Amino acid sequence: MFVSLNYELSISSQTENIDGVLHKATDEILSAEMSSSDFANRIVFTEGVQSLQRYTECHLNCCVIDPFNNIYSILDRLKIQQHLLGLENLNSEGHPRIRGPHFLKLNSFGEPQLEKRLAEAKLSVPTIVKPQVACGVADAHSMAIVFKVDDFKDLNVPLPAVLQEYVDHSSTLYKFYVLGKKVFYAIKKSIPNADTLMRLSEGNGLKPLLFDSLKSLPVDKEKPQSGDMESNNSSSKGIDLQLVTEAANWLKKTLDLTIIGFDVVIQEGTGDHVIVDVNYLPSFKEVPDEIAIPAFFEAIKEKLEMKPTTAHKLA
Repeated sequence: MFVSLNYELSISSQTENIDGVLHKATDEILSAEMSSSDFANRIVFTEGVQSLQRYTECHLNCCVIDPFNNIYSILDRLKIQQHLLGLENLNSEGHPRIRGPHFLKLNSFGEPQLEKRLAEAKLSVPTIVKPQVACGVADAHSMAIVFKVDDFKDLNVPLPAVLQEYVDHSSTLYKFYVLGKKVFYAIKKSIPNADTLMRLSEGNGLKPLLFDSLKSLPVDKEKPQSGDMESNNSSSKGIDLQLVTEAANWLKKTLDLTIIGFDVVIQEGTGDHVIVDVNYLPSFKEVPDEIAIPAFFEAIKEKLEMKPTTAHKLA
């Protein structure tokens, strides 16, 4: 049974008879400052979430799904990229490689040796440019694809920014979802390979392509496929589902989060499986309700069973 918390009322009076608190604090952010090295001081939540935070810090018997401290790294695209470097430990000879994209953090687009820094980071144009803050604020999804190094200097993307490798992937995106011990996926059409994208952009002089990642770029229309690892182990040609499942479990353990989503593309030529995005408590809109809902409740139940409780509700 779920009950909603009302931030206009006392938190303590509403949490007396609950098993735990399920939140999506990433939707309750007022501001995020990426210049601070302390995650806890970077993020300013709404007053309601701050009250809930203070309450749970003083009442350690209240199970929080997931602890606020655990979500800070998912709010920082640079931190996510640094986490993904650890995927290298999952790779073995004779199997596809799984990795994060090559990346570079920039505090200014006017850096005099930018081309050299790009080369050192194994980056070349076109390059995807994303704000370092990953979610929760208005411009977190304001991004660009840059085709010429000279165009960085006038780029209208919030700083600091993370430059990310543009991976040719045959316009196919694999969306993975982790719900406790369960892993699900859906297959979607995606943006085209670099040569096609550059050809389409020649008409405007290869100027940077600005976009909002919450709104779809032009892609091929095709009904997505979805399923879980147990029943669809051979349904996706080209993708190594066992490898991605290992990566999913590794990510869940590394981030210490119960419910996460991440996107995988397969690089043309190399076959590298590249995790290009990671997010917290995704919508699961590509996974049928009859698959996602039971797994969601099971994941919550498993989390609650990790601590003794006598209550019967979830807020």
